[in-house]
Amino acid sequence: MFITLKPHTPHYENVPFEVPKGWVWTTFGNVCKKLTDGSHNPPPKCSNGYTVISAQNIKNGKIVFTDKDRYTDELGFQKENPRTQITNGDIILGIIGGSIGNVAIYDLSVPVIAQRSISIIDTYVSNIYCFYLLQSTIFQSLFLEKSIGNAQAGVYLGELDKLYIPLPPLSEQQRIVTEIKRWFALIEQIEFDKADLQTTIKQTKSKILDLAIHGKLVPQDPNDEPAIELLKRINPDFTPCDNGHYTQLPDGWAVAPMQMLCSLIDGEKQNGIERINLDVKYLRGERDAKTLTSGKYVAANSLLILVDGENSGEVFRTPIDGYQGSTFKLLSINYDMNTEYVLQVINLHRTILRENKVGSAIPHLNKKLFKAIEVPIPPYKEQQRIVEAANKVFMSLDVIMGSL
Repeated sequence: MFITLKPHTPHYENVPFEVPKGWVWTTFGNVCKKLTDGSHNPPPKCSNGYTVISAQNIKNGKIVFTDKDRYTDELGFQKENPRTQITNGDIILGIIGGSIGNVAIYDLSVPVIAQRSISIIDTYVSNIYCFYLLQSTIFQSLFLEKSIGNAQAGVYLGELDKLYIPLPPLSEQQRIVTEIKRWFALIEQIEFDKADLQTTIKQTKSKILDLAIHGKLVPQDPNDEPAIELLKRINPDFTPCDNGHYTQLPDGWAVAPMQMLCSLIDGEKQNGIERINLDVKYLRGERDAKTLTSGKYVAANSLLILVDGENSGEVFRTPIDGYQGSTFKLLSINYDMNTEYVLQVINLHRTILRENKVGSAIPHLNKKLFKAIEVPIPPYKEQQRIVEAANKVFMSLDVIMGSL
């Protein structure tokens, strides 16, 4: 198959790089038999009919319809200039506004009308090759340059027409397309597997914690002091309760409600001292420190539990002295318990706490539910062994997660 391009004179001193033998540098306009934009008519006001698409309908190489789309009727469709008609296989490219550079191949079974924010392109060569070419750095750098700092910036058709492109023989274009599709499919599979592996890692962490609180993560030592003894130190009047969901716990373990092991309190009110406001965004590193001259004092290395908002139940350790954010309570864990073990148990119940928030205006932690959590308690030394074993596995899983 022979293709006759429009006459042109390549200026090789102006091109970005050398191309292989048999290739040629030419302008994008030189390979286009259609390079136009969409309709310049005012947007219609029909509630149904033919969909009118803009650059914002181009997402990840596809045309995506939304509930904000506009329509035109049969008469409006017929009045459109044939110049703006899209046929299957055409390239559509966003050229105005925040969607500059978004590109797709039109492959729909229903006719649509393109607005002027879209360029409609058909070439003498492989449209699929040009579709990938438009996603390359040669073009995307132009689109980025034209879109920065102005939501209504645009790429002129004349700029696309004159832009130089590397053009291989048609058979090689087809081989390139085949190879790109193969690699893109592999990348998509890797991305899918990555998300699947991330989910698996999260599930594995939960399973490890579940094994831990059932006494199945580390071996028991009969020489350890039974948990009932440490619970009696916490509360001399403690009476062992029914194990409930934990009927198969090892010897030396006990079960107690969370409210016996920790409490939610406010910091001490202070005035006249400038300190950091320990709010969620600061503790997550999402914004710089904001200072206050009064508030509820919290010492460095304290535990704060989020009691208001979507992620109620999340626990933070304060890096410095500061004032307790309004959405927090101090989490005070009894010194007879291993702090990290209790935090592991709280973390295991995060989903339940998040799904059972109370309040309508600002959902917040169900404190009654939190206090009633049944905590399986091993001997203190076993708590230490559990934390050490869990942390060792978590570190390995975090390395895997960080490398994805």
